[in-house]
Amino acid sequence: MPAALGFATIVVLLLLTMTKRASVLVALILLPVLAALIGGFAGDLGELILGGLSKVAPTGIMIAFAVLYFSLMVDAGLFDPLIRGLLRVARGDPLRITVATAVLTLCVALDGDGASTFLITVSALLPVYKRLGMNPLVLSGVVCLGAGVMNMVPWGGPTVRAMAALKLDSSEVFNPVLPAMGFGVAWVLVASYLLGRRERKRLAALPPQGPATDVREGEDGRGDPEPAASTTVTATTEPESSRHATATADGERQALRAPGDGPGTVRVPPLPRTWLTVFNLLLTVALVVCLIQEVMPLPVLFVLGFAIALLVNHPTWEQQQALLDKHARSVVLVTTMIFAAGVLTGILTGTRMIDEMAETLVSVVPDSFGSHLPVVVAVTGMPLSLVFTPDAYYFGVLPVLTETAQGFGTDPAEVARAAILGQMTTGFPLSPLTASTFILVGMSGVSLGEHQRFIFRWAFATTLVMTAGALLTGAFPL
Repeated sequence: MPAALGFATIVVLLLLTMTKRASVLVALILLPVLAALIGGFAGDLGELILGGLSKVAPTGIMIAFAVLYFSLMVDAGLFDPLIRGLLRVARGDPLRITVATAVLTLCVALDGDGASTFLITVSALLPVYKRLGMNPLVLSGVVCLGAGVMNMVPWGGPTVRAMAALKLDSSEVFNPVLPAMGFGVAWVLVASYLLGRRERKRLAALPPQGPATDVREGEDGRGDPEPAASTTVTATTEPESSRHATATADGERQALRAPGDGPGTVRVPPLPRTWLTVFNLLLTVALVVCLIQEVMPLPVLFVLGFAIALLVNHPTWEQQQALLDKHARSVVLVTTMIFAAGVLTGILTGTRMIDEMAETLVSVVPDSFGSHLPVVVAVTGMPLSLVFTPDAYYFGVLPVLTETAQGFGTDPAEVARAAILGQMTTGFPLSPLTASTFILVGMSGVSLGEHQRFIFRWAFATTLVMTAGALLTGAFPL
């Protein structure tokens, strides 16, 4: 009964969100609550939900202040040189921008932390995508592919869990699949090239309307996977006064403040504040280094970093309040999703639905698959990221699978290697069970369902390519 309720909850959740029958926020909260009531856990419901919320609270705090921090830095122009450099190198070519996105993600994701990878890459690149009128789903998708492959590193969550669950070391689990990981990196670059070429063709087919300033496809959950020409807003369609009075959506600075506010007042650009840019750069570099070195917990680092940046960049109370008002919507959208995900994981874990699901999954594996279990684990790992949390899979499913494989003479290390080719590696940036997924989609301005539909087949192909690479290099047998 608990296993059936758990599987039903996940399936209905995916169906509702991918078909846009309900918002992700509502589905994440009400579906598990309904499952708990049906399962007879009404008396423990409050404790279960509170337990789930407590576990995601540090992530929610971190993302709230991280969004504020990077939004402040974007407003301050910290990423303007990077944007100009990318545009200059890419020469306005969406294909080059897409490949550059993959390369940047692969580099930043070396720390094995998906949340920080998404925060840094999306903050830096989203203004570029807006300026060129590119589909933000391409951004979230390519970042998803790069971060997924790099999550296989020995200090990444899935590999650490696999080694801990089976009492193995990195030389037994990670080193043999390193060549397969190289196959995955190569595929990410190929996939980014193909996505970029498709985006280039889409933009070339649009009627010339001047430089596009915003493509927010998927932001409100009503758009098609590919934004239509009508969603492109151009500066030439706005009245002159409107362009000066409001902030543009292409990542440029807000309109220059005038010395007077009467009609026809001459706009005077502010004096350059080089020292402030240097300070922001040093603060951001120091923050990133502290994140990688884990000097303090991530929430604490972002709380302190934002407070310092806010005081230096906006010293008056009025300026600080204006910045908070400006970015409050982004903070609320992302953090509410994270806490809603906490409700889901709290109920599924606390009621042991996840444990029962793991046992049921293992019980339905045919004995004939025993000798081929590593391949089966590798191929199914990525889709199962949408169903199982990393702890449930690596500490619940994987040990039972390895015991089954041992009965057929298969080394447990081979099963572990197969698992990290997809389970919460290539699959984690699509899973509603990981908080960092909502950081990616929230900051990119796309909905979870659209993101999943857009990139799932590409992410699954990454797992298939790495599985083929593992077979060719002997990481595990066919």
